[in-house]
Amino acid sequence: MLGCLSRAGYAISPEPEEADIIILNTCGFIRPARDEAAKGIEDALALKRKRPDRIIAVAGCFVERYRPDLERRYPGVDVWLGVRDFDHIVEALERRPYERGLKTYLYGRESPRLLSTPSTWAYLKISEGCSHECAFCAIPLIKGAYRSRSIPSIVAEAGELAGRGVREVNLISQDTTYFGRDKGLMSELIGLLRRLIDVRGISWIRLLYGYPEEITSALLEVMKEGKICSYLDIPFQHADRRLLKSMKRSISGTRALRLIEKIRKALPDVAIRTSLIVGFPGEGRDEFLRLKKFVREAQFDHLGVFTYSPEEGTGAFELGDPVPESEKASRRDDIMSLQAEIAASIQRKYLRRRLEVLIDSSSSAGSEGIVGRARFQAPEVDGVVLIDPSGPAAGPIRPIEKVEIISAEVYDLRGIVVR
Repeated sequence: MLGCLSRAGYAISPEPEEADIIILNTCGFIRPARDEAAKGIEDALALKRKRPDRIIAVAGCFVERYRPDLERRYPGVDVWLGVRDFDHIVEALERRPYERGLKTYLYGRESPRLLSTPSTWAYLKISEGCSHECAFCAIPLIKGAYRSRSIPSIVAEAGELAGRGVREVNLISQDTTYFGRDKGLMSELIGLLRRLIDVRGISWIRLLYGYPEEITSALLEVMKEGKICSYLDIPFQHADRRLLKSMKRSISGTRALRLIEKIRKALPDVAIRTSLIVGFPGEGRDEFLRLKKFVREAQFDHLGVFTYSPEEGTGAFELGDPVPESEKASRRDDIMSLQAEIAASIQRKYLRRRLEVLIDSSSSAGSEGIVGRARFQAPEVDGVVLIDPSGPAAGPIRPIEKVEIISAEVYDLRGIVVR
């Protein structure tokens, strides 16, 4: 949308108060995201009341799923745009007719793009939609079945990003490891990775959001290539066999631990992130204790916890929402407290080590120093490396620096540039 607007001559303002047009891109995945989106709409409408000629546009998954309700709830919004029509943002704002898409918009090489991430890294979306049937997830209801981009399109975009100075590409989708399978191609992700390795200027390639069933030996083998970060984000969701069956997930905690062992044997320096759900219907004390035991045994480098949100139309919706919100929050905090101990222990192994660190050129921690990330830290979700600007290294900071770690916190590391 930013690319389309920029190409059409619109200037982008970072301050809503100064803007003639306010566009909110919303998430409709779980209730807290919808609540956040609703607050954003209300804040935008408050600004419109101060200046009635201001245009408010709301786009994204929240709109796609609940548009009739939202139109009744917020009559002051001028433009509504679901997930099929992001490329028609200019026509929508200018009240020009356009043909509405039949499927979720899947951008390609020809799509204009304005980078909103720091200059050294970018997300590279390789597909849209999801063909899994997880009982808790509304994404297939919102975005439809999985659709892969073509390898030439993705590789061309990576080359263009490299030409802009991007050094790290983060491959994203609802399920990156499913890439190509919608076309009956079982090894397409490996083919894509091999092509991306050859893109000049790209130094790091990171895989995000991979399903455990799709982490194959062949994938682990290609991940040994130097440009591919030894990093896997695998949402295991839970460890209790009965609960996972109810979630329509196939890998139990025992099998997950065997997979983790296999991954670490193939990639000794791998960092593994996971996502978990607490408070799913049927999760009692015993099921929760099994989850805690799994977390303790797995020793994840990074971990996030969602509290269960019942989603209308999903397989689990009919099970109700029997676990109180206060209990869900307590379980989430319990897991995160355990993970903090694990993370702090893992962090200490990096003390006095020299690491490759990619500099987040748009970020500065002020007196804290310069912000960067090591290969085992994904952007926006993991910890960072804070670099002391008064360190002994001379000269300007380069996009990727060698940094010696001098202290370790629970999630972040601190270091100095060495040359």
